[in-house]
Amino acid sequence: MTSSDLVLSASTRQVTTLTMNLPKRLNGWTVEMLAALRDALGRAARDDGTRAVVLTATDPYYSAGVNLSGTLGLSHPRTLHRRIVEHNEALFNGFIDFPKPILAAVNGPAIGAAVTTATLCDALLASERATFSTPFARLGVPAEGCSSVQFARFMGEPNAQRMLGAEGWIPTGTEAAAVGLATAVVPHDQLLAEAQRIAEGWVEEGRTRTYRAGATIDELHAINARESVEVATAFLSPPFLEAQYRFLRSRKKRGPAAMFFALWRTHRVWSKLL
Repeated sequence: MTSSDLVLSASTRQVTTLTMNLPKRLNGWTVEMLAALRDALGRAARDDGTRAVVLTATDPYYSAGVNLSGTLGLSHPRTLHRRIVEHNEALFNGFIDFPKPILAAVNGPAIGAAVTTATLCDALLASERATFSTPFARLGVPAEGCSSVQFARFMGEPNAQRMLGAEGWIPTGTEAAAVGLATAVVPHDQLLAEAQRIAEGWVEEGRTRTYRAGATIDELHAINARESVEVATAFLSPPFLEAQYRFLRSRKKRGPAAMFFALWRTHRVWSKLL
């Protein structure tokens, strides 16, 4: 598939809707999808005819999140650690730095970075079919996408810990709106029409880019930078490497499984080089 096939673009009344379009892979953020999404956001940012953006996806999923095994490769430990930091920080800065109002219209299940990037938009409109999963604790990694700070601001510390902690609560669209993770919830068949209505309202009022919960761009950059280092360190820890190896082996993905196995089994040697 070409870049334009992976992320569809359509504009109406100065609102550009970007639709992630890889349903056979649950709109997961493969290397190709991430590149296509970055390019599509860049075009919308530069387009004088676009004054607001809606980000959504082809049903049934919004996005299964980042395909980690597809974004890593074996290299010197310091290089690998730096690559993970840079990759993670750039992913979220791409949303933080987007210069125009942007609305995430979450049409179905969203997992991991697909959730946290959606909360970096000006607003998050959820379909009743949406669910929001941030399985960081189960994977043995820290929170990312500024969720370590922003989630508590959106919905209070108890609910933030329910999602980010060991419980791994996965709220529905209705539940997410009730606690403040989503800004609103609508019937599934009304999602795109409501997203268009909201975005057109932003255009009419001359709205500029904002961040939820009163955050500033500098603050979000600082949170993202800290989290990215923490994520990279956790990704290179034995528990995470072993878990990834066993998961990928169970899915019969032999090549990626072998990479994580090698990193896990040789950790004592190469970790001294970090």
